[in-house]
Amino acid sequence: MKAVRLHDYHKPPSVEDVPDPVLTGPLDVIVKIGGAGVCRTDLHIVEGQWEKAMNPTLPYTLGHENAGWIVEAGAGVTNVAVGDVVIMHPQPSCGFCPGCRCGNDMLCDNAFFPGVSDHNGGMAEYLRTSARACVKLRPGTEPAEVAALADAGLTAYHAVRKAIPLLPPGTTAVVQGIGGLGHIGIQALTALTATTIVAVDTNPAALDLAKSIGAGHIVLADGSHIEHVTDITDGHGADVVFDFVAEGGAEQDAWSMTANGGSHYVIGYGGELRVPTAEFVLGQRNVVGNSVGSHRELIELMELAHSGRIMLHSQRYPLDAAAQALDDLANERVRGRAVLVP
Repeated sequence: MKAVRLHDYHKPPSVEDVPDPVLTGPLDVIVKIGGAGVCRTDLHIVEGQWEKAMNPTLPYTLGHENAGWIVEAGAGVTNVAVGDVVIMHPQPSCGFCPGCRCGNDMLCDNAFFPGVSDHNGGMAEYLRTSARACVKLRPGTEPAEVAALADAGLTAYHAVRKAIPLLPPGTTAVVQGIGGLGHIGIQALTALTATTIVAVDTNPAALDLAKSIGAGHIVLADGSHIEHVTDITDGHGADVVFDFVAEGGAEQDAWSMTANGGSHYVIGYGGELRVPTAEFVLGQRNVVGNSVGSHRELIELMELAHSGRIMLHSQRYPLDAAAQALDDLANERVRGRAVLVP
């Protein structure tokens, strides 16, 4: 089969032929990939930022946002069957550790992360994963239309779901960065809350998208955006700021847009937040980290997708064009999410 393989850090991955995956245990499944999302994390992997954390053996196959069809299942698999359309939770979990028992399977002690950790991912024609990672979709669902919801959508939804108690009517939420995650965050806020949404981005086209999917205000990040958000919020700042950028100074901007008593939700990464401790204490502001959501949240997200309340805006590329998709993402030529289709 063809797969997108990373051989060396700081060099583009290549598409090459590798052996098809095979079942190795009773709970394994083989999925024919119908769509694999291209994530900014993939750029960070190529840059070597995940080397120390995950230490994968190179070469290996990228891809952690995957959906497709079950083509083979182990003897112990009962939740899905050959022919089912599925989306895969990006971190297969064990089901037995304290995190899993509490429903926080994204905090599983034994989780692995295909395409990020030392496990082949789904930028390929086929993927071996655990049946526990699979969420069965409605028959006829097109995998390429939902694949990137497996991580980008799930992470954005998870952050919004955590913030719901902080966002009753009359509050304001800033969404900074209207990319692959941010545009899902706006839709999740619209579906789950009655807060006023302020979208902030450097790209006017991204702001046009934000306005079309539920943002009440759009603000161009041109150096005066903090002042504009302050004006929109009557001088207070936002009750919650969702920072889907968190690098290049955006992390400091997000903090500056957060009201006293408010919460700064960090979802993007790559930068470094530097804040005097007195600002935490006197302003009683919170910083909340966010990553992959739970299996239950992925099920909820797919229900919203099936009902049309959350829609993934994407650009499709053939598997052979993986390097181009990564380059387009790195250079901000992708509106929404890039998806590889084998």
